[in-house]
Amino acid sequence: GCYPTAVSLALAPLFAHDLVEHDDVVVVASSGTSGAGKGLKPHLLGSEVMGSMSPYGVGGGHRHTPEIVQNLRRAAQGADDVSLSFTPTLAPMPRGILATCTARVRDGVDAAAIRAAFEAAYGGETFVHLLADGSWPSRGMVVASNAVAVQFALDASSGRVVVVSAVDNLTKGTGGAAVQCMNLALGLPESTGLPSVGVAP
Repeated sequence: GCYPTAVSLALAPLFAHDLVEHDDVVVVASSGTSGAGKGLKPHLLGSEVMGSMSPYGVGGGHRHTPEIVQNLRRAAQGADDVSLSFTPTLAPMPRGILATCTARVRDGVDAAAIRAAFEAAYGGETFVHLLADGSWPSRGMVVASNAVAVQFALDASSGRVVVVSAVDNLTKGTGGAAVQCMNLALGLPESTGLPSVGVAP
């Protein structure tokens, strides 16, 4: 799913390198209307959505929460103490996800260690772009691409790391991920048929 992709790629390197506490993860993510499918629903009409934002699936009720927890447990070598508070929101846009993910860092973890973990995980990846310091992900960076944009900041005052990721839910979230997996299964170059650059200016 698109939410698990955005959140898992944002947090997995931190769990894999044991840089964060597993039991204090908070994610708030915004999705465009296409995330709800193609069915006609009154609350998804442009007149209802444009100029407004609203939460849904609040309080642990979103169907993708267990998948995100499963992915983070796997990244942490099977840790069973992963706890996630996930709040999705509907944003006034047709497609895309922007996820803001936070976790409490372990004692002694600094920004250099966090960046090193991301660089180790994604340094050679075609589709995951760790942005330069001072640059933050936006939906426009990834629209119509199979790319994921990721950036982080260490909030020293709260002892938390904040990781922001952006994906296009209609490409990397579903269709593009399927093509990427097919390419790997068939022994084709992983990027065959998949754009890595967004089309928005």
